[in-house]
Amino acid sequence: MLTRTLAAAVIGASVLLPMSASADAVEDFFKGKTVTYYISTVPGGGYDLYGRFVAQYMGKHIPGNPTLVPKNMPGAGGLTMTNWLYNVAPRDGTAIASPPQALAIEQVLESKGIQYDAGKFTYIGRAAPVVEVMYTWNTSKTKTFKDAQTRETIMGGTGPTSPTITYLKQLNILAGTKFKPIPGFGGTTEVNLAMERGEVEGSIKSWASMKVDNPDWLKDHKVNLILQFALDKPDDLPNVPLMTEIGSTDADRQALKFFAYGNAMGRATFAPPALPADRTKALRTAFMKMMKDPEVIAEADKRKIDLGALDGEGLQKIVDETLSVSPDVKARALEARAATE
Repeated sequence: MLTRTLAAAVIGASVLLPMSASADAVEDFFKGKTVTYYISTVPGGGYDLYGRFVAQYMGKHIPGNPTLVPKNMPGAGGLTMTNWLYNVAPRDGTAIASPPQALAIEQVLESKGIQYDAGKFTYIGRAAPVVEVMYTWNTSKTKTFKDAQTRETIMGGTGPTSPTITYLKQLNILAGTKFKPIPGFGGTTEVNLAMERGEVEGSIKSWASMKVDNPDWLKDHKVNLILQFALDKPDDLPNVPLMTEIGSTDADRQALKFFAYGNAMGRATFAPPALPADRTKALRTAFMKMMKDPEVIAEADKRKIDLGALDGEGLQKIVDETLSVSPDVKARALEARAATE
């Protein structure tokens, strides 16, 4: 009887040891390390806001408590950082980043310059989905979406694959608008300065970051909110039309829904492919613990930062579903993209 009990104890210990050893190995690896959190835009705007927010709080939940340091790596609407993360960044957990929300969509559409496979990144978690709003300055004659279907409206944007440019082109084809997109701005801050100077009439920005960065715009009615890019209307935007509601035909609306699907990806955190499994698990667990941390929730509430957590597995599912879009929807989306290039 004693022999059997001892044997069972030995077996039980052998089962527990690998898990304990793995946890210790992860803690030993991250202890004293610096983890760089790469942000694919210039300072200012939604990616920067959420990236720095995550970098501020996530470290204390990672075994070993590494220091997280945010670093901006802008260029080509997020493509510069995304390609670098996939092909060059260390695959050990010391490089994580905020993915451009349309990275899977752009891959489906075979956009130029892509040197990654979105399905192979390591997805860690999402801080919030993204509701983006299209807006024009109060002096613009385009005050509603219907106005944009009847007159040319000059809009500012960043890189060629950024939603600030691609959404405009898609709407011209699928919803009969007459937007004239002007790319090349370094970020939303530059676009907005140009708008206030009268060089462009408006742009596109996340609703969450607008509420934080430009509350005076909303309070003083300095901008016209003419469209929102999301799958569902948030409670505080009940009267602004959805992108999926304004397509010319049902096929057009399905294509617009595909383009808006990146909003579900939102403000996420990911890492290079082939991250060690134990570190992937540790980072995913740390992210979700951070999102439940009372200090984080209180700070987000104080700063009016919208939260809507999703785990790494959920993010992976969004990417996989985007990459497996139906041929018909892809064809119509490609038509819209090709017609505007």
